[in-house]
Amino acid sequence: MGDIEQRRVDIGNCSSLIELFLLGFTENTENKVMLFTIFLLVYLINLANLGMIILIRMDPQLHTPMYFSLSHLSFCDICYSTAVGLKMLMDLFAKNKSIPFYGCALQFVFCIFSDLECLLLAVMAYDQYKAISNPLLYAVSMSSRVCSLLMARVYLVGMADAVIHTTLAFRLCFCGSNEIYHFFCDVPPLLLLSCSNIQVNELVIHMVFGFIELSTISGILVSYCYIILSVLKIYSVEGRFKAFSTRSFHLTAVIIFQGTLLCMYFRSSSSYSLDQDKMISLFYTLVIPMLNPLIYSLWNKDVKEALEKLKTKLCF
Repeated sequence: MGDIEQRRVDIGNCSSLIELFLLGFTENTENKVMLFTIFLLVYLINLANLGMIILIRMDPQLHTPMYFSLSHLSFCDICYSTAVGLKMLMDLFAKNKSIPFYGCALQFVFCIFSDLECLLLAVMAYDQYKAISNPLLYAVSMSSRVCSLLMARVYLVGMADAVIHTTLAFRLCFCGSNEIYHFFCDVPPLLLLSCSNIQVNELVIHMVFGFIELSTISGILVSYCYIILSVLKIYSVEGRFKAFSTRSFHLTAVIIFQGTLLCMYFRSSSSYSLDQDKMISLFYTLVIPMLNPLIYSLWNKDVKEALEKLKTKLCF
């Protein structure tokens, strides 16, 4: 890629990129075939998120606040796995792996969906706290109007974050290579190419994303503290076990997703590695969206019952 002509528009002593080149994973043909097969399989399993949305829409039993949030979580998963995954699959065998800079900036829209997932997991934890702490008033405290307002705020925060990062990206100046050692336009590898002062960009990343992470993790921890206290008040061992087991799938999704993001964006600069960065990015852009529908369908009694009813309808 080093001999590829770099098309730029001069701005003072540096330049503004017209296009970038995503180097991806490997140039070895055998490895490309294996990676393409694996990633295609993972992406096809990701389409189970679409099935989850349809199932929730079709079954009246799943028309509850928790599954309302879960349908939006599935929507986020399928959106950002598609935004990143399809380009990655095409680039594995493409001779020209270029992406226009505006296309690269559009991939920052991915920020919307990662933020949404953080916030949705917090909303789902709050919903479960309301369901177990005061079940008699649950229908009032988590009415359809309240759920809609929560979703509107969640999407507003995600969109604001994406607009901030995209605006700052267009202010960057580049002097050297336009090759990104990555499979999509993530913010950290793009900043490594810039010869501008990127302190403002890094500060915004840590402040905005840090605020979102801190607020969502705090909300989840507080909600689960109240949930645990409420469960401990249940006298029967069987009742406690059932209460914990029904919430274990959500806690599993929280630990996997939040743990991955914390490893990605809150590492020390001395331990930063582009290879490690790619593997972590691959995990939360494709693997976690694949795991979510499996976690929620395999461990959830309501979803299993809805699937059985759907199978029965299809048989008839």
